[in-house]
Amino acid sequence: MTIFELKKYGKQELSKNNIDDIDIKINCLLKFVLRLDSNQIILKLSENVSEENEMQFKKYINELIKGVPLQYITNNQEFMRMDFYVDENVLIPRPDTEILVEEVIKESKIKQKKLQILDMCTGSGAIAISLAKYIENCTVIAVDISESALKIARKNAKINKVSEKIEFIKSNMFENIKNRKFDILVSNPPYIETNVIENLNKDVKNEPIIALDGGRDGLEFYREIANNVKNVLNENGILFLEIGYNQKNTVKEIFKKCNIFKTIECKKDYSNNDRVIIAKR
Repeated sequence: MTIFELKKYGKQELSKNNIDDIDIKINCLLKFVLRLDSNQIILKLSENVSEENEMQFKKYINELIKGVPLQYITNNQEFMRMDFYVDENVLIPRPDTEILVEEVIKESKIKQKKLQILDMCTGSGAIAISLAKYIENCTVIAVDISESALKIARKNAKINKVSEKIEFIKSNMFENIKNRKFDILVSNPPYIETNVIENLNKDVKNEPIIALDGGRDGLEFYREIANNVKNVLNENGILFLEIGYNQKNTVKEIFKKCNIFKTIECKKDYSNNDRVIIAKR
């Protein structure tokens, strides 16, 4: 089978099963399986592939049809111009979360001091690692309840050469970080309502439920953060939170009740959805 025929096969199979972004996924799989870049694939369309590569490609096509995210097949996701290893133990970092990271970086330039940063619910470590990479004068504590997720986060810290700036802690939220204070608390917690998860795309449902399920109303983790924020955030500290597109008002109300924040504002993502809550103490 030639590369052209393999490409045609993949498109037909994914089309029959109503898979989104077919061309992008086929191109990524071909690059991954054949170890070629896009230009090389174009130049070699008429060349035969090995039987092993043909079988591997078809196996991955079947996995896409079953709802396995492409990133779990290639074990890679780009975030903040860096490569992150991902598998079924962690949520796949989304472009929307880059807004959250960018807002923290902006604030770090204003503060001009060594920052103590807490990343709650770190998952793959994308947020913690990006902050450690792009904020020169900082140390980061990255927390997650999942040891499997922390193993991947540590691996990503090594890949991106920031291990010395991050301490990874297994903890059920704030349980194991008592008596520590931070200048910045950042979190992209689970925020999808429990009964909504069943209606998500099948590839999203293949991501870890623990990283998606925010409880009955999607606000469980925001309340937990609100209950502890006074004890962990320094005076003049700042809280940064990713939220669902429809959660701005309810999340703002939760943190107004803390009675410690001078201002609470919301930033939109690139799709013009409300995405990041910034609360300044």
